[in-house]
Formats: sequence, structure tokens, C-alpha cells
Amino acid sequence: MKNGRGRVVLVAGGAGFIGSHLCDALVSEGAHVICVDNFRTGRRQNLFPLRHDSRFEFIEADVIDPLKPSLLSSRVPIDAVFNLACAASPAHYQAEPEHTMLTNVLGTRNLLALAQKKRARFLLASTSEVYGDPDVHPQTESYWGNVNPTGPRACYDEGKRAAEALTFDYRRAGRVSVRVARIFNTYGPRMRADDGRVVSNVITQALSGKDITVYGHGSQTRSFCYVADLVDGLMRLMDYDGEASGPVNLGNPIELTVNELVARVLAMTGSRSRVVNRPLPIDDPRRRRPDISLANELLGWSPRVALDEGLEATITWFAGEGAKVPAGVKATGRAKGLGGAAAGLAVS
Repeated sequence: MKNGRGRVVLVAGGAGFIGSHLCDALVSEGAHVICVDNFRTGRRQNLFPLRHDSRFEFIEADVIDPLKPSLLSSRVPIDAVFNLACAASPAHYQAEPEHTMLTNVLGTRNLLALAQKKRARFLLASTSEVYGDPDVHPQTESYWGNVNPTGPRACYDEGKRAAEALTFDYRRAGRVSVRVARIFNTYGPRMRADDGRVVSNVITQALSGKDITVYGHGSQTRSFCYVADLVDGLMRLMDYDGEASGPVNLGNPIELTVNELVARVLAMTGSRSRVVNRPLPIDDPRRRRPDISLANELLGWSPRVALDEGLEATITWFAGEGAKVPAGVKATGRAKGLGGAAAGLAVS
């Protein structure tokens, strides 16, 4: 509670994969949530669990554009602003690179200005992509990265780096209290089947019996964090009252190769899909693993959902989305101990 009322929180990008889970969690803890999304990559069905909840309201808008007068009104209090507004998968952000860059720069500027006007705390959802194809492993927040500033991923990588710079400029000027989360690979229910990222690709291809596409030799590594754990980290970071003078990595430090992920999904689904190798995309990172010492120290945060548990919940959800499941393929996962994870609502 703040000033005798429930906290009012704005979530930009709230109809997206991570954003919708965040909205669920905030409403569950008693906040009044204002969700802003343009539905370029977010989906209306992600918001269905909240559509009749009086503590939730939705505004269809693009953060690049001037904010709605209703948001700027002095009669609308806002205590916190989460900026998750940006396409996050290469297939989507490369399809509209100009919009991606402007979302990160203009959109972040507009939301920072709103936070300043409302005297609200601001959290930027940044990304491990600011580290590029890293020469330092695992990646710590002090590492400046190895990013190609003119390549096809630059609209996102450099856009997020610019958003971070702008966010910390507002902090240094004493204009807004800010937090920056560098999010590593996140997976779970509500991922889009067409987003082109490895977890959604492998699961949907395995469930449908199609060939599983592995880019390169599959020896590149990723560290996969279940969405409920990631949302927990975002909320803890926003609520952290100590000094937050730099970014904080949020991700699962358990590293595995793409080939290892494929083997797990094939075993869990019983799929007989073949693995087909394709050329590695330009600037695709070879290794990716977060050092989360800072998150653990400041927030007491570390992931708790084991990979197999999270994958089972995700497989269950994709099967329920209508993936064509051949005979002999397991259409449901057990996901024991995850509460409502299969519905995308479990946040501890």
C-alpha cells in the first residue's frame, strides 16, 4: 500500500510473453495495473486471465507515439513503470528494424518522462544481447560487450544499449529513480510459436513431428530461465530500495548447448523428429551465461524452477495451443510443483 491506496503500476509491453506474466503477478499481489501494448508481437489472449479484473486496465498504444492524455492527467497516479516494450526475438525485431530502434530510444524516453512527471520508479527490461558475442564468460555487469553496431541485430542490441544509456542519464540528472534488468534467455507458456527462438522452435517442431532446425553445429550455448523466476526477479529489482547504480543480470546460470536442449525435448516428448542443421545466423552469440552474483547479493534472487520442470510446463502449454501431435508423442507434461505454471500464472 502507498498513501492509503494500492500501488498503481504501468507495464509497457504488457501483452507480450514476459509482460503478461508480470501483469498477472502484480495484480495477484494487489497492485492496480495499467497495461500498454500495440499488439505488434503481444497477443490479446495473453491478457484473457485479467480481462474481468477491476484491478487491470488496458490501453492500446505505441510507446513511440506521444502518450495518451489520460495517462498524463494529474488525476492518474502511477507509482512504478516497467518498460518491456520491444520485440525480443530476432525474427520479429529484424522485420521492422527502424521501429525496433525507435521503440528502444523514443519509447524509453517517453516512459522516462512519464515516470518523472509521476515521480514513479522506472525499470528498463534490457537484455543479455548488450553483451553481443561475448569475449568474457560468464558475463558480468561490468563487461562492456562485443556488439556489431552495423549488423542485422544492431537495431535491437544497440537499441537496448542506447536505452540503458538514456535511463542512467535520467538517474544521474536526479530526474527518475531507475532500475535496469539485463534479461537472459527466458522461456515458458505464452511464448509465440513463430518467434524463431530455440525453445519455441524445438518444442513446436518436436510436437508436430517436423524436422528440428539447429543453426550451426548446435554447440553454441544458452542459459534458460523459466518465466516465473524471471518475473520474480523483475519484481524484486523494482522493489529494491538500496543503491541501484548499474544494471543487474537476471537469468539462469546453468549453461547447456543447443544440442543438449534438443535431446531433452526429444526425450520428454517422445518425438521422432529428425535434426536438420542450417547455417548459423549473422552475429549469433557463441556462448551465453549470466553471472548472477549481484542479483543474489542485492535481491536474494536466484532461479528455482528446474529446466525439466519448466520444459514440461512449456510443452504442455504448446500442446494445448493446438500443435499437431503425432501418435506416440507425449502431449502433456507433469510440471509438478509449479502450481499454475502450465497456464502461465505461477509466480513465487
